[in-house]
Amino acid sequence: MRLIKLLGVLLCLFVVAGCAAPQGSKSDKLRKVQYAWSGAVRWNDFEGAMTLIDPELREKNKLSEMELERYKQVQISAYNEIGSRVEEGAAVRDIEIGVINRHTMAERRVRYVENWRWDEATKTWWLTSPLPDLWQGQ
Repeated sequence: MRLIKLLGVLLCLFVVAGCAAPQGSKSDKLRKVQYAWSGAVRWNDFEGAMTLIDPELREKNKLSEMELERYKQVQISAYNEIGSRVEEGAAVRDIEIGVINRHTMAERRVRYVENWRWDEATKTWWLTSPLPDLWQGQ
């Protein structure tokens, strides 16, 4: 009986210790948020991708219904990292995106630069670049 109680107490201690462990380093968090961002873009979830953009920038650059519909007219065929740099509290990734027009089925390549900043208050990486311009100003 004592052994069962002791094992129960030890199990509780391990569970509590696991909960108190840090949730990953800055670089781990950056990798995870960049993976979430690239996944959202690859799967055409641009509304979901917007949640990873810096809240101030997101508020300034809200998408209209027409802009959201425009993103629905394309399919992402590739999202490839060309290069990246990480500095204290900032990160940059150069990306090449394959874009297919759903109406013409024409594919083209677009370059995009992701700029990330570390928010010490929320312990979160925020994207400080807007959504990729898949039409390059057209």
